[in-house]
Amino acid sequence: MRAVVYNEYGGPLEVTDVDEPKIGPDWVKIAVRASSVNPVDWKIATGGLDAVLDTYFPVVPGWDVAGVVEEVGPSVTELEVGDEVFGYVRKDAVQGGTYAEKVGAPIRTVAKKPADASFEQAAAIPLAGLTAFQALVHHLDVGADDIVLVHAASGGVGSFAVQIAISLGARVIGTASDGNHDYLRGLGAEPVTYGDGLAERVRELAPDGVTAVLDLSGADLDTTPHVLAGGSEGRVASIIDPAVKELGGHYVFVRPDADDLDELASLFDDGALKVEIAETFPLAETQKAWDLSQEGHTRGKIVITV
Repeated sequence: MRAVVYNEYGGPLEVTDVDEPKIGPDWVKIAVRASSVNPVDWKIATGGLDAVLDTYFPVVPGWDVAGVVEEVGPSVTELEVGDEVFGYVRKDAVQGGTYAEKVGAPIRTVAKKPADASFEQAAAIPLAGLTAFQALVHHLDVGADDIVLVHAASGGVGSFAVQIAISLGARVIGTASDGNHDYLRGLGAEPVTYGDGLAERVRELAPDGVTAVLDLSGADLDTTPHVLAGGSEGRVASIIDPAVKELGGHYVFVRPDADDLDELASLFDDGALKVEIAETFPLAETQKAWDLSQEGHTRGKIVITV
């Protein structure tokens, strides 16, 4: 089968033939239709997670997937051959990723894809969507009485966070550049420009303060004590800066979870979660997709089709 690989940290991406994945008892083999680019993909390729995950070269990168189940392990009862699925296929080592024609996936990492989603849309959801969902639901316990401040609200994770928080009944204030304010309004958020004076601008919209903060940028975490409402101490989560713990908050590292994927699929099919795709690239042009991601200016997800 064809796959994208790199043979050393910092090495070039190549499209080449590799062996088909083997699957264990509680795994499925997926014929990949699409994947998507997350910054962690190219950060790993430079050794960014070498201290915490074993890496076996050549590496097939990629954690997001949407496709069709081609084979199931003998203990799998949740899915059948032919099921359309999506998932965040993070394993316990860096090796057999989703930038390939086929991928082996532990059953805990996948679920049936949203019925109304294309494979491209479904592939754009898992990592970013799970990150937002788990931060808001499992760590911040956001509900209908909350005012949530989302930093970097127009980005891949931020766009999902805005929509998920609104689906939970919360009011959302989101930081973004001026050019993305209309986009955030379209998602249902109240936009504010990041940078100097941010705390004052947030307080203009929420004079009594916000009740929860989700940091997706790392740049504005120091404003948190100045914008949180009284009694909301510790209701802050960051996916960037572990120093959030010093504020009594939560450092969030997303984990694969089939039940959470089911929740995201339901939100999509109910019309509460929309997916913005910035651009799509065929597997052979994955390097171009990474180059675009590294520029850091795209809105929405970059998708790789197989």
